[in-house]
Amino acid sequence: MQAKKRTFKHLTKTDRLRIEKWQREGMKPKEIADKLRVHLSTVYRELKRGEYQRLDGDTWEMVSAYSPDIAEERYQANLREKGPELKIGKDHALASYIEDTIIKQDCSPAAVLGYAMMEGRTFKTSVSVATIYSYIKKGLFLRITQVDLPRRGKRKNSYKKVEKKEPARAPAGESIEQRPAEVRNREQFGHWEMDTVYSAKTSSKKALLVLTERKTRWEIIIMIPNRKAETIVKALDALERRYGAVNFRKIFRSITVDNGSEFAMADGIERSAINKPLPRTKVYFCHPYSSWERGSNENQNLMIRRKHPKGTDFAKVTKAEIEATAQWINNYPRRILGYMSSEILFKQCLREIGLAA
Repeated sequence: MQAKKRTFKHLTKTDRLRIEKWQREGMKPKEIADKLRVHLSTVYRELKRGEYQRLDGDTWEMVSAYSPDIAEERYQANLREKGPELKIGKDHALASYIEDTIIKQDCSPAAVLGYAMMEGRTFKTSVSVATIYSYIKKGLFLRITQVDLPRRGKRKNSYKKVEKKEPARAPAGESIEQRPAEVRNREQFGHWEMDTVYSAKTSSKKALLVLTERKTRWEIIIMIPNRKAETIVKALDALERRYGAVNFRKIFRSITVDNGSEFAMADGIERSAINKPLPRTKVYFCHPYSSWERGSNENQNLMIRRKHPKGTDFAKVTKAEIEATAQWINNYPRRILGYMSSEILFKQCLREIGLAA
């Protein structure tokens, strides 16, 4: 006759009631284990879990006894103390991928999942962005903590619309209020936001001219020697020559800027350097003290600051380093884009308007 196979398993409340009954009937632990088809050690642990002291009515002495209610209560308490089973479990490949990607790509948990999608990676376990954040906060990863996250665990500050003040100077061109609906709604490709990134803490006047395409969030970063209005025009002239006059007009339909003095030469920004009588783009000016009207620009500037913190002397930053920063931003998976990168969408939009990507 084949012996019954003994297994390790979690006992139920019904099992505990049976143990109490069989023990009162005089059964030995081995016999109980055989009837429950569990390992003998499981029964011994259970008897210890439900052990309590009671008064023997015959001898009037304190003796050890087993209570299924006490055992169940202690079992449930242990489960609560242990916490829920980790979804990531024994999927060491997924855990390593999360750690490696956050460290090497300097990215958020959301972007980790985006990189996995773009790379076509699959794992045994599926986890959400919230779960990854929770595991990091609880210190369950070996090589990453909240310090390694882009915003260091801080919530993004919301923009506050301030009371409109009189501008220090009149806008050099048309107000953002005249901007067409397709620009506001990000429906049409080729509408940009432009800003400068610089350091007021260094003697160097070098800065970055940054342009963000509103639909794809694709970023152009240009090192400039200073923030003079004529320098901005020269930088755009060089950009036009790189793309060609016809293509420039297709790619740069409009540019939205703030009221900084570096953008005062609106006519120069709009006028083609190749075909001077013709316009190459349209410039719109934000309201004073309204940086939220260039939200894409502001978000991209935060990403630039992750690579080049405030106080950076751009005279000491190489062109290769700036190009690497732009490449990192443009290949960063974004939740708002369905975890695709700006690079992919920008090339797709170029093809849609008949330009080679």
